[in-house]
Amino acid sequence: MDRLKPLDAMFIDAEDEDENTSMAIASIAVFQGPVPSHQEVMALVEDRLPFLSRYRQKLHTVPFRLGRPVWVDDPDFDLGYHIRRTALPEPGEYRQLADLMARVMSRRLDRDHPLWEYWVVEGLARDRWALLSKVHHCMIDGIGATDLYRVLLEQPSEPVQPSEDPPAGQPPSAISLAAQAAAEMMQLPLRQAGALRAAMADPGRTMQQAAGGARAVARFAPSLWPAVRSSLSGGIGQQRRYAWTQTSLEDIKTIKREFGGTVNDVVLAAISGGFRALLLERGEEPEPHEVPSLVPVSVRAPGDERGFGNQVSATVTNLPVHIADPLERLAAVRTEQDSLKASHEAMIGQALFALGRYSVYPLTSWLVRKAFWLPQREIVTVTTNVPGPRQPLYWMGRRLEEIIPYVPIASTVRISISIFSYDGNVTFGITGDYAANPDLDVLARGIDHGISELLLAARQHAALAAS
Repeated sequence: MDRLKPLDAMFIDAEDEDENTSMAIASIAVFQGPVPSHQEVMALVEDRLPFLSRYRQKLHTVPFRLGRPVWVDDPDFDLGYHIRRTALPEPGEYRQLADLMARVMSRRLDRDHPLWEYWVVEGLARDRWALLSKVHHCMIDGIGATDLYRVLLEQPSEPVQPSEDPPAGQPPSAISLAAQAAAEMMQLPLRQAGALRAAMADPGRTMQQAAGGARAVARFAPSLWPAVRSSLSGGIGQQRRYAWTQTSLEDIKTIKREFGGTVNDVVLAAISGGFRALLLERGEEPEPHEVPSLVPVSVRAPGDERGFGNQVSATVTNLPVHIADPLERLAAVRTEQDSLKASHEAMIGQALFALGRYSVYPLTSWLVRKAFWLPQREIVTVTTNVPGPRQPLYWMGRRLEEIIPYVPIASTVRISISIFSYDGNVTFGITGDYAANPDLDVLARGIDHGISELLLAARQHAALAAS
C-alpha cells in the first residue's frame, strides 16, 4: 500500500476543489493497418499488466483528510471496464478524432476504479485506427507516460521486472488508514529534525543552495504580478475543445541551427505567434505580460523514466505575444529562457514540492484547495514539452504513425498546450474550454504559421550565408 506523494496529491486536491476540473492526461496513438479485434487488445494489455502494477490499484481516501490518499489493490479489478471501443463518424478525419478526444476528456475518471482508460477507435480514414490512452495525472507525468508506450506496445529491449505485489486483498479499513495517518504526523518532527541535521552537516553546500534559492526567488517574483486581462483567462466549464497541429522536428532544428537557442525556444516562439494570432482574431491588441505560461520541468534522474508518480518542477515564462516580427519573438524567448536557466527558477518549485514531505497534510491540502478556489491571473496558459521515442514503434505488427498529446486545463487557465515529439515529428496538442474557445483552430493555425515564418527566415539566412 503506497501513499500518494505530495505533488501527486495536489492533482487530487485540485480536482476535489473544482467540479469543472479533470486532471487526466492523455494521448492518441494513430496506427496504420486494420484495427485489431477486441479480444486481441484485451489479451495484449493483460500480458503487460504485470509490468504496470498501478493499473490494478485504485485510490483510497483517508478519513477527514488526515493523510494523503493511498494506492490499494482493487479486489474487483475488471480489465473489460478499462478497455473500451468506439468508432468515428464519417469521414473519419482528424476533426472527428479531435471531437472524440474532447468528449472523452470532458468526463472525469471514476475513483471507484483504477484511474485509467484505453479507447480503441475504429473508422479512421486511409485504413488507420487509434488508441486513446487516458490516465490520471496523480499516477504519472508526461515522461513516465511516454515510457508506458514502450512497455505496452513492444516488449522492452531491456528486461523490466514485473511487480511482485501479493494478490489483491480487501482494502484497508477507515480506522486503520486514520491510525496510519496519525502515526505519520507524529513522525513529522523526526523527519524535520533529520532534514535539519543533514543541512548542518554540510553548511557550505547549504549556504550555496540558499543563495541560489534567493536568486531564483528574485527572478520569480515578477511572475507573481497579475497578467494583463484578456479573453484567454477566466472561468471554465466541464466541457472541452481540442485541436492539434504538427511539424517536422528537422524544420525546428533548422531554425535552431540558424538562429541559435534550443528546440524548446523555437517551440515557445511559435506558440507565442499562435496566441498573438488568436488575440488579433478576437479584436484584442496583444500586450507585454499578457500570456505568462507555466512550463513544467522534469526532474527525473536518468534511467528513472519508468517510475510512476510525478517528478517535475516548473518555471513561469512570459510569451512575447506583443512582438510582431517572428525573429524578434524568437530572440525575446531566448533571452527569457536564458534568464530562467541562469536564475535556477525551477529550484523554487522543487523546494515547494519537497516541503510537502515535512508538512502536515491536512494543512497543505487545505492550502492547495483554497489556492484553486481563489481567482488568479498570474498563469494564463500551460506549455509542456515532452520528448518521445525517436524510432517508430509497432503493436501487433501495425506501425505507430503518430502520437497526439493532451494536457488538462484548470482554475482560470482556459487553454493549455502539450508538445510531443515522435519519430521525427513534433505535435502541438491544444486543450481549450468549450465555451471560451470556439476558435481554437485559429491558435493551431497560428502555431503552424509561426513555424513556417521562422523556417522561411532560416532558409533565407542560410542562403545569404552561403552566397
